[in-house]
Amino acid sequence: MTPEAFDRRVLEWFDGHGRKRLPWKENPTPYRVWVSEIMLQQTQVATVMAYYERFMARFPSLVALADASVDDVLGLWAGLGYYARARHMHETAQIVRDRHGGELPLDRTLLEALPGIGRSTAGAILALAAGQRQPILDGNLKRLLARFAAVEGWPGQSQVLATLWELAERYTPVERVADYTQAMMDLGALICTPRRPRCLQCPLATACAAHAQGRESDYPAPKPRRDLPVRATRMLLLRGAEDTVLLERRPPVGVWGGLWSFPECPPEADITAWCRARLGLEVTVGMPWRVQRHRFSHFCLDITPAPATVTQAAGMVMEGERFVWYNIRRPDGRGVAAPVRRLLTLLAKE
Repeated sequence: MTPEAFDRRVLEWFDGHGRKRLPWKENPTPYRVWVSEIMLQQTQVATVMAYYERFMARFPSLVALADASVDDVLGLWAGLGYYARARHMHETAQIVRDRHGGELPLDRTLLEALPGIGRSTAGAILALAAGQRQPILDGNLKRLLARFAAVEGWPGQSQVLATLWELAERYTPVERVADYTQAMMDLGALICTPRRPRCLQCPLATACAAHAQGRESDYPAPKPRRDLPVRATRMLLLRGAEDTVLLERRPPVGVWGGLWSFPECPPEADITAWCRARLGLEVTVGMPWRVQRHRFSHFCLDITPAPATVTQAAGMVMEGERFVWYNIRRPDGRGVAAPVRRLLTLLAKE
C-alpha cells in the first residue's frame, strides 16, 4: 500500500470514528499536548482524563507548573505511578521558564534535550500542537505498524525499533498531520488493540500482513520473559500524638523519588534500637501486619508494615524537608506512593 493510500484510509476513518472530544484536543497548545503525552505514557486514556483536568486547573500554564513546589506536583500526580514522569515535568518546566521564555521550543532537537522528552513525545508535541511533519511511535503505533508490516521481534530490540521508526516516517503525511497523528493513536487504542483486535472495523485490514496471515496475536513479539526479583522492606508505622504518624521524604531519584513514605527499617534490624539510634525515638513495637506485595515493572517489593507507638522523644524528630508528623485524620494531599496511601487509610480506620 502506498503512503498516500494508507493516509487516506486512516484519515477517512478518523473523520467518522476518531476521538475528537479529548480535553487536550481543546486548545492544543504545546504545553497542554506535552502534559497529556507524559501522562499517557504507560497509562490509559480513561485513567488520565480526570488527572489531566485537575492538573490543568492547578497549573494552567508552563510557568505556573515551574513556579510550583515539587510537593504540589507530586501530590496531584499521586496514583498515576511512574513518578519520575512528574519530577521530569517539573524540572523541564523550570528549564523552559528560565531558558526558553516559558514556551516549549518548537524544535525536535531542543525538545529532546529536555528531561523526560524522547523522540516520540517531541514528535507528538510538534505534530499535534504545531502541525509539523514529525512521526511518533508510542505503544499503540508500535503494535499497529508491527502487525501491518508483520515486523518480527520485540520492539524493545534496536533493529526492530529502527524498522518501526522507518515505517512511522514513511506513512506520516504532510497535510493534516495533527489529525493523522491522533488517528493513528486512536486506531491503536480502539481498533488494533492488544487482545482481540477489531480487524473487521479497521480501515487498513485489507493491506495488513498480520491479518492476511491470521497471526494478529503474534505481533508484536512480547518482551522475553524473566522472573521478577523480589525485594523486601519493613515500613515503620510510627504513631505519635494526636493521630499523627511519621513520614519521611524519599530521595529525589529511585523508587518513589521525592514522595513521602514511612521510614524503612532493615528487616534484620531491631526496631527499638533502630528508632533510638536513627530517629531519637523510644518506641513500643506492636505486632507486624501481613506482608503486602507491590509490583513494579522490574521487580516486586514485599512490604511488612510494622506498627509502633512513640513513648518518648529524647531527640524528637523535627519537621522539615525530610520528616513530617502527618495527621491521618486530616490528610493534606501531599504526594505519597500508592501502597503508603493504602496503609494510611488503614491506620485512619483503626
